[in-house]
Amino acid sequence: DGLADVAMSLNNLAGLYEDMGQYKKAEPLYSEAMVVSKKVFCESHPNYATSLNNLALLYTKMSQYEKAEPLYVEAMTIRKNVLGKSHADYANSLNNLASLYQDMGGYEKAEPLYIESKEIRKKLFGKNHPKYAISLNNLASIYSLMGQYDKAESLLIQAKEIRKKKLGENHPDYARSLNNLATL
Repeated sequence: DGLADVAMSLNNLAGLYEDMGQYKKAEPLYSEAMVVSKKVFCESHPNYATSLNNLALLYTKMSQYEKAEPLYVEAMTIRKNVLGKSHADYANSLNNLASLYQDMGGYEKAEPLYIESKEIRKKLFGKNHPKYAISLNNLASIYSLMGQYDKAESLLIQAKEIRKKKLGENHPDYARSLNNLATL
């Protein structure tokens, strides 16, 4: 469909501007992509949820949390209802909303979302997958901010070992794990 291609092109151009740090140019393009996606796919389609998520991610980068939160929540709800609670995109939505709450200082709201995302990724990818290591790392960051250093340390060690085994000692994510552990 032609409009679907328009939505994708708008989204891609917005992503380019976002990557260049030109958020003010990206915002109207992401907004328009969202409107077009809603028209083409309907408001309960995963592609529309992706448009919501992209705009929310931009608002998060811009520290416009009050604009990001309802978009993340709507995207998460669509993904849960359409794709199910065991889908990777739903886990990503949980993670994104948790990250937003973390940025806002709402650690108690973020923790259960990170835990649920971690459990989904564990079931989908297994305990030795880099995506599971990301979840361990994210949950550890909340525990660290909450002063629960023993919990954080255990998770960071697990993430480091997964990354070392699966990605190698020269991978930037392994270096990040070493840095996170040292910082803790």
